[in-house]
Amino acid sequence: MKLNRTFAWALPAILLAGCATAPVRVTDSNVDQLREAGAEILFWSQAERDANFPEMDKLFPGQMAKAAAEPYRLGKGKPFDLGPGDPVGAHMAAHNVAGLLVLQDGRIRLERYARGYSAQGRYTSFSVAKSLTSTLVGAAVADGYIKSVDDPLTRYIPELAGSAYEGVSVKQLLTMTSGVRWNEDYTDPASDVASMYKDAPPPGVDPTIAYLKKLPREAEPGTKWVYKTGETNLIGVLVTKATGKTLAQYVEEKIWRPFGMERDLFWMVDAGGQTIGGCCMSASLRDYARIGQFVLNDGVIDGRRVVPEGWFAAATSAQAQTGRPGSGYGYQWWTNADGTFQAQGIFGQMIYIDRARKLVVVLSGAWPKATDPQLGAERMELMRKISAAVDAAPQ
Repeated sequence: MKLNRTFAWALPAILLAGCATAPVRVTDSNVDQLREAGAEILFWSQAERDANFPEMDKLFPGQMAKAAAEPYRLGKGKPFDLGPGDPVGAHMAAHNVAGLLVLQDGRIRLERYARGYSAQGRYTSFSVAKSLTSTLVGAAVADGYIKSVDDPLTRYIPELAGSAYEGVSVKQLLTMTSGVRWNEDYTDPASDVASMYKDAPPPGVDPTIAYLKKLPREAEPGTKWVYKTGETNLIGVLVTKATGKTLAQYVEEKIWRPFGMERDLFWMVDAGGQTIGGCCMSASLRDYARIGQFVLNDGVIDGRRVVPEGWFAAATSAQAQTGRPGSGYGYQWWTNADGTFQAQGIFGQMIYIDRARKLVVVLSGAWPKATDPQLGAERMELMRKISAAVDAAPQ
């Protein structure tokens, strides 16, 4: 496989990491390249996306959350018909989809792979990680590490005192309504999302904190929604500071092993060794489906609550409006007018959840663009077709 030469440095870092969940050593020799990674990934060619999205754990330093000894069993469900021809295959080909899985009531009703991907592989999911990071906030509340989402953020990250984040609550960070100015333009190499890690932070300062504390406020907290990957990275810092554990360690302890994930989770780290809360975890297609099933199970494992009662009801309801008809935003989950919701990431990644139908649909792939309204509309049309098909052919 041909790799972008920028990332050859990462292979020694992976060897340093081994299979442990301990923080990865990020060395002086690779830290500059790591700071450039965000911008580089956004501007990969189609060939590089196809080659690298299933191989991120071999290209970048990161941490592993170990799988369970006995995976959560996904049963075999009844196949369903989307119509003449092969609509699933046609959609996958047209949208560069590498994996598509439909899980209903814990049983797999459809599972397809393409573009060299398989059930034995892992695939990056970009901002799908945001929804898992927010779930770890719920776990931290249940464990008493975070007292309330109404607490000021500075209670847990005092380094932000005096910045635009002074007076912002944990909940406002979760709902991306901090009022702090941010540019998430994936086509602009100078945007915040592409350049936030380019400059070295002061010695001993977390890179995310160093960048975000310099940003200005543009609205009062709680009054304006703006999508900000940097703030989910800050949520990751919050969880680590509150719990004293990396995101990989905490998700392994609370969800990955207890719920029964079948493959190790890979989660990238930044130049400071902090797990990147807003992006870049890699898991198998079936384990992404199990994340959806965990949500449908209301965060309960063997009768034990991982998140507080009512957490997912709040997290997956529209806490803020995005400015698009029918589209809301919860605690790092996108919400729809019909009650469905999803975790989603650039280049076509998604975990779509329909509580009423006990339905989870997962897509992994490599769209030709990071975001595209037409591709998004066609994907949601596929969700509607799947919903109609499973209604017509119940389990």
